[in-house]
Amino acid sequence: MQILGLDYGDKKIGLAYASAFLAEPLMVVRFERVDELFEKIKKIVTDYKIEKIVVGVSEGASAEKSMEFGYLLKDKLNLEVNFQDETLSTEEANMLSREANVSRSRRKSLEDAYAATIILQNYLDKILK
Repeated sequence: MQILGLDYGDKKIGLAYASAFLAEPLMVVRFERVDELFEKIKKIVTDYKIEKIVVGVSEGASAEKSMEFGYLLKDKLNLEVNFQDETLSTEEANMLSREANVSRSRRKSLEDAYAATIILQNYLDKILK
C-alpha cells in the first residue's frame, strides 16, 4: 500500500512516503493558499499512486488546523485519511538527523519532511503490532 505522511504547517508541509513498512522523507512543499497546496498534493497522490494519507496532529489550535486539513483532503481526494500523534516529532527528527551527521543546512531544509517521516513511521509501527 502506498501511504503519504504529512506534517502540516501554516506555510509549509513536510511529506513522507511508504510503500511497505519503512517511511522515508519525500519533500517539503511551501504554499501561500490552501487551494494551491491541494493541487500540489493531488499531483503527488497521482504520481505516487497514494492509497492512504496519514496527517500528524499535535495539540491545541494547531491540532484543530491539522485535523480540518485532513478532513478537507479526505473530501477532495476521496482517500482514506488517518491521524497520528505528532508530539515531539520535529525534535526527534532533528536529533536523529544530527546523530546521522546530516549537515545543519540540509536538516533545516528538510526538517518538516523528516518530521513527516517520524509521524508516518509511528503510524506504520502502530498498525503492524
